[in-house]
Amino acid sequence: MANCKKLRLKDAALKRLLSVVVVTLLGVLLLIVSLRTNITPGLSELDEDLSEITDIQSFSEKLNLPKQNEFSIRLAKINQMPPRNRDLYPKLAKDHITIVLYVHNRPQYLQVVVKSLSKVVGISETLLIVSHDGYFEEMNKIVEGIKFCQVKQIFAPYSPHVFPDSFPGVSSNDCKEKDDAGKKHCVGSPDQYGNHRSPRIVSLKHHWWWMMNTVWDGLKETRGHNGHILFIEEDHFIYPNAYRNLQLLVSLKPIKCPDCYAANLAPCDVNLRGEGWDSLIAERMGNVGYAFNWTVWRKIHRKAKEFCFFDDYNWDITMWATVYPSFGSPVYTLRGPRTSAVHFGKCGLHQGQGQTNACIDNGSVNMQVDDIDRVANIRSEWGVHVYDNQPGYKAGFKGWGGWGDDRDRQLCLNFAQMYHSYNTSLSALTMS
Repeated sequence: MANCKKLRLKDAALKRLLSVVVVTLLGVLLLIVSLRTNITPGLSELDEDLSEITDIQSFSEKLNLPKQNEFSIRLAKINQMPPRNRDLYPKLAKDHITIVLYVHNRPQYLQVVVKSLSKVVGISETLLIVSHDGYFEEMNKIVEGIKFCQVKQIFAPYSPHVFPDSFPGVSSNDCKEKDDAGKKHCVGSPDQYGNHRSPRIVSLKHHWWWMMNTVWDGLKETRGHNGHILFIEEDHFIYPNAYRNLQLLVSLKPIKCPDCYAANLAPCDVNLRGEGWDSLIAERMGNVGYAFNWTVWRKIHRKAKEFCFFDDYNWDITMWATVYPSFGSPVYTLRGPRTSAVHFGKCGLHQGQGQTNACIDNGSVNMQVDDIDRVANIRSEWGVHVYDNQPGYKAGFKGWGGWGDDRDRQLCLNFAQMYHSYNTSLSALTMS
């Protein structure tokens, strides 16, 4: 009898132990599944087939886009991954304004803008899309550390930084500087000043144009989005009240300035901090914290030829000098009388990534944030002051060059058609 009792006790203990083991294993499996759905896979974990990527690539081939290498294909797969932090912020606010952060390879700059964004009131309500000009590990780590909102990363798969030995990167037979193509038997067409392409420079305009086409027409999260999208860069400091001020500007724009194309967080002159008046301001669109909707994007997209053939490597100067003037009427943006974003960069292009040339004084930015900058400071009862005679590029301005190679111009035009062709075909398949 005693032995039977001991056996029963041992059986009961074994069953309890097995139950604990099973529950523990289930918990571990659930944790693994949860982590896998919330973390963007590394480049080595992206071998799975994504049918949408394959479809897009087939259209890319028809458009004669550069043949993608393995690295480029992997980046294109990352672009289709869902946003991270959806477990922390499962739903976006109904009236949210998506934020797109456009970055190069300046990690110290990126740390500043990310820290400023973390303190923005309402940031947890929206989606932050970070668009990278190529893949840079330090930049990637900073973005992966963001926990204050949903965040999605996209990487320009046709960036010169992704093609080390072929176009749009540098080919061995490319003409350089002021080479004579006929004498040197090299490839390339020079700009209006006789200079051949510099991949590091042309990547700026390529990235911006690819990003715009991808955000508006290529991503599941924003394709067909009717609301405004805010665009900022890695050398922009964003004030805590920026998002709430932008929501007010977007809501007031149809009433206060129905002819305004956009809303801006900062004056078009990056050296100014605003007038301090009790009035809204209508002026030409600035390049610091600008937001517009899909209707405006369609107008811009229809001017792809003007954008792609203007001989200037700067996307913003190209817009000011040729695209906006082609609309036939002044292009105004609405902003407040006090800035909600500041350009702090001291150097451009892809400088600033090292400790010795960081372009930031003492490795940090000391931006004064007053109490008025912490809460929405735009009033619906204000009138609008319009700057009628706006400074800008005069008729006949031909650009600063750097954008004369026929290959760059064709790649730019292909970006404009890439998702258009793909989405049109998708619609046709859906209707059939």
